[in-house]
Amino acid sequence: MDTTADAPAFSTLIRTASHEQHTEAETSTFMSDLLGGRLGVDAYTRYTEQLWFVYRALEDGARALADDAVAGPFIQPELMRTAELERDLAHLRGADWHEGLEPLPATAAYAARVAECARTWPAGYIAHHYTRYLGDLSGGQIIRDKAEKTWGLAHKGDGVRFYVFEGISNPASFKRDYRELLDAVDADDLEKQRIVDECKRAFALNTAVFRELGEVFPLSA
Repeated sequence: MDTTADAPAFSTLIRTASHEQHTEAETSTFMSDLLGGRLGVDAYTRYTEQLWFVYRALEDGARALADDAVAGPFIQPELMRTAELERDLAHLRGADWHEGLEPLPATAAYAARVAECARTWPAGYIAHHYTRYLGDLSGGQIIRDKAEKTWGLAHKGDGVRFYVFEGISNPASFKRDYRELLDAVDADDLEKQRIVDECKRAFALNTAVFRELGEVFPLSA
């Protein structure tokens, strides 16, 4: 009996299967404190630094995957964030922003896994691509708004450019097209399940970064 007609779209499957991990990441103590305006701009800066390490791995890996049959369609220049992160860090840390920059252990592990997938498993790379960029286009806008209001950063200016996608005029339409790319991924059910599992792993790696940031910036009792 053919049940494929009743099977949910892969984009739906990947979203629902990772919902619990997604919620855990969003509601971490560090992110709650950051969005609640209870932390200083130094915490926001440190978070931005960690993002730079992850996106450098993500986008360095993208170069070699541009022509890949599975991951290639997802490599879109309007999504790239490294240059924007560097501009934000120059604003937040100064012109010598890269001096003394070190990833937290959890960040190093996260970036290493992204790089490994980019190098050895293009379908797994998609999981990291999805969790990062679609999150930036959605919840990332909440962070931008809070950063502007809490620390007086210019609206869509230096310090929050990471969250501003100049090349995407209609985020809702872009996300729809992105989900169609997910639905069209050339992979069997077993491989799709592996991608879903990697998506869960991506959220867990992200949550570990938040946990370590929370240890660096604990709220005083």
